[in-house]
Amino acid sequence: MIPVVKVDDCILCGKCIEICPPQAIFIDNESLVINEEFCEECGYCAFVCPCNAIHIPFLLRFNQ
Repeated sequence: MIPVVKVDDCILCGKCIEICPPQAIFIDNESLVINEEFCEECGYCAFVCPCNAIHIPFLLRFNQ
């Protein structure tokens, strides 16, 4: 799943930009942007984010 950025929590430190293998993350107008076309969904960005501003949404299904 494509990571989601909580823009209000992001401090624009750039750690996610540095670690992103396909370089799919950039800063635009003082906001962090993840280019979904290039994102490989590896989750490295969420792992290195010091303020937990990036998370990977997971869809949970329960069969009842």
